[in-house]
Amino acid sequence: MSSRDYKLASSLKRFFGFSNFRGLQEEVIETLLSGKDTFVIMPTGGGKSLCYQLPALILDGTAIVVSPLIALMKNQVDAIRGISKQDGVAHVLNSSLTKGQVQVVKDDITNGVTKLLYVAPESLTKQDYVDFLRSVPISFMAVDEAHCISEWGHDFRPEYRNLRGILDRIDEKIPVIGLTATATPKVQEDILKNLGITDAVTFKASFNRPNLFYEVLPKTDQVDRDITSFIKKNEGKSGIVYCLSRKRVEELAQILVVNGIKAVPYHAGLDNKQRVKNQDMFLMEDVDVVVATIAFGMGIDKPDVRFVIHHDIPKSIESYYQETGRAGRDGGEGHCLAFYAYKDIEKLEKFMSGKPIAEQEIGFALLHEMVAYAETSMSRRKFILHYFGEEFDDVNGPGADMDDNARNPKPKKEAQKQVELLLKVILDTAQQYRFSDVVNILVGVKNALLMSRQVVEKEFFGIGSNETISYWRALIRQLLVAGLLKKEIETYGVIKLTDKGEAFLASPHSFFMTENHEYDQTQSTTSSSGGGTAVFDKKLHGLLMKERKRVADQSGVPPYAVFQEASIEDMLLKYPINLEELKNIHGVGEGKAMKFGRSFVKLIEKYCNDNDVVRPQDIIIKSTGANSALKLYIIQSVDRKLPLEDIANAKGKERTAFIKELETIVFSGTKLDISYEIDSLFDEDQQEELQEYFMEAENDDIQEAFEEFDGDFEEDDLRLYRIKFISEVAN
Repeated sequence: MSSRDYKLASSLKRFFGFSNFRGLQEEVIETLLSGKDTFVIMPTGGGKSLCYQLPALILDGTAIVVSPLIALMKNQVDAIRGISKQDGVAHVLNSSLTKGQVQVVKDDITNGVTKLLYVAPESLTKQDYVDFLRSVPISFMAVDEAHCISEWGHDFRPEYRNLRGILDRIDEKIPVIGLTATATPKVQEDILKNLGITDAVTFKASFNRPNLFYEVLPKTDQVDRDITSFIKKNEGKSGIVYCLSRKRVEELAQILVVNGIKAVPYHAGLDNKQRVKNQDMFLMEDVDVVVATIAFGMGIDKPDVRFVIHHDIPKSIESYYQETGRAGRDGGEGHCLAFYAYKDIEKLEKFMSGKPIAEQEIGFALLHEMVAYAETSMSRRKFILHYFGEEFDDVNGPGADMDDNARNPKPKKEAQKQVELLLKVILDTAQQYRFSDVVNILVGVKNALLMSRQVVEKEFFGIGSNETISYWRALIRQLLVAGLLKKEIETYGVIKLTDKGEAFLASPHSFFMTENHEYDQTQSTTSSSGGGTAVFDKKLHGLLMKERKRVADQSGVPPYAVFQEASIEDMLLKYPINLEELKNIHGVGEGKAMKFGRSFVKLIEKYCNDNDVVRPQDIIIKSTGANSALKLYIIQSVDRKLPLEDIANAKGKERTAFIKELETIVFSGTKLDISYEIDSLFDEDQQEELQEYFMEAENDDIQEAFEEFDGDFEEDDLRLYRIKFISEVAN
């Protein structure tokens, strides 16, 4: 470890209490500290904020942080102040401040107290602020939610376009770090160009969610029946159904309720009180399903959402990725089902007709990427990740079989000759036509553009008419993903050959492709897969989850503190009918069985008798003697209040592995009083905050807790507090 590495690691520990960096954080921070422009693409929860917060605290001067959300700015300021002795270490500068408050901010910056100054882009347009910032040392500028700068982004904010000009007025030499949680290659290029940081060092984390199952079904007149049927098959599981219109939200929610499904609507037309109520009912498991417009989900982080259904296809792949990403945040099952009909696309196109031409062009381009996703027969995961500029192995990659096309592949056909033909036509037309025009040229469809440019008179016009429009669409999309073709950004989707495409023409070789799905409106729609990992007794699952909620409410603890979902699933496989058998269920053990188990085994026994269930005979799995000896040693050592580090070292265990052993003991119902260790890790206020979080959380997922606290606590330390919490409230 170099002296610089050591300094960085010690700063991380000193300011934030973390022992280790996550993912790309360290590399990003080192790059920014060296004065280089930096661009960071990380999914939500990847620890983006730390990438500029730590350098700001280390470097001399004040870092300007541009953010679009006032609430987000306030949360971050509060968090930074929480780790510092001086409140002035972080400030927000916006129009809501009084003259006196603005002066306090300026004084703290001038005196070198303020390390992070959070501003909305609008605030930087004020000449007074610009003049002041020119007079003080600025360490760097961080642009959070950087996709807002791009017209191609899903949350375009025109005022972000001015940032480069403003920065040049302050000091053009200031390093810039741009950060975003979602960005396609188009958006990435736009961000870099508009921020004037085209030479920035770029860091990109993976966007793959391997636990999500992707499926698209044709949307018919029976779509309400199909959605109802799917939810019935997944009874008791949490899910979100997205619709484009408020009216459709209300109608569908009502249909689900009539059919015995616990559902509520959510849209911007409801009064605030009702929206909050419906949201809370969903979070507290009083209802299973929320039928919503895209207004729902922005501030929602329910980890155990098991399915996301799109009644209507979204306007872009980015929107779809964000919305489906609300499923399976705990790493468990997540089924993403979309219903598709091209007539819905036509409706969305009509909605755009009154907008400026450039905006229409962008909207159409984004929308037709969504059409391509819906109609494709290739790996949907590979398609999505390619859209975000990420390569994916659709045979051996994580989650490779988790989509309907992978599970039920269409037969592949040799297409070498057709690929050659297509590439030659693109070259012969000087690589100046978009997707739809290239297809029209191949099949011989005349339009005003092709006639005005006299393309219809060329000998290659209609040369591919022996294949269908659908065939050529599918081939072009697969060649884009395979890297033989690319879409130009600036020209709204002009198709051009890549170096790989030119190499193919120079030396043609075999290319297998699959034709697109053709969604016939008369097709029946039954889900091809549940997307889950095991087939459970759904009726019993519902009864057990209901009992868990009852016992939790009676005991005043969260449902996960009674039995975790993994324990419930193990019960569904093994049907324990007495406490002895229950003790051997995953994550239960003697203590938990005795405290909460009696009503569960009675319920299961009655259910088995009433339904003639044949139970597995090998239910009792004895634990090994070695594990028992280790468990006993840990319990005795904790009782003696020995430091956890000493106990771990005595058994040759790394910290993370040792915490896992503690979790196994506590999750099975044994009390462990580690408050002496907790007191050394957290102050009183922090413990109070953590206690409140775990008491109110929907589950005990550590990643979710980490994200909730925005990285304020180290993951292993959060795990230790969870052990204390479970031990006290559930054991």
